[in-house]
Amino acid sequence: MSIHSDGACRGNPGPGGWGAVLRYGDSVRELSGAVSQTTNNRMELQGVIEALRVLKRQVSADVYTDSQYVRNGITEWLAGWKARGWRTADRKPVKNQDLWEELDALAQSHQLRWHWVKGHSGVPDNERCDELANAAIDALLSGDG
Repeated sequence: MSIHSDGACRGNPGPGGWGAVLRYGDSVRELSGAVSQTTNNRMELQGVIEALRVLKRQVSADVYTDSQYVRNGITEWLAGWKARGWRTADRKPVKNQDLWEELDALAQSHQLRWHWVKGHSGVPDNERCDELANAAIDALLSGDG
């Protein structure tokens, strides 16, 4: 299984959106959503969270994100943050702790391999996630979302 996710924000903070594409064999599921006032990092996290939230059973998956913040956070920084009581190495509160805790809880029940892809570099599912995130923002701003 593969999961691609992306987040977008118009202004930072500002209106934001997230998108995800889940692939399993020939099956494809696309997800998206938007928030009126948020940050880009929150939307990057929300995309992965929402993708994992829809899974009905334990999976083994490759997760692709164009966010170094998400990839490094989940693979390198999370254990230290938890060990320090949700403080960074310089003792400041971890930003977006609520979303990191949710992502951590969701990720525990799956076997996930985390990959970083360069954004806007022609990776089809990453490009699609960006389209989904921006379409969700457009719908929100037009009153259709």
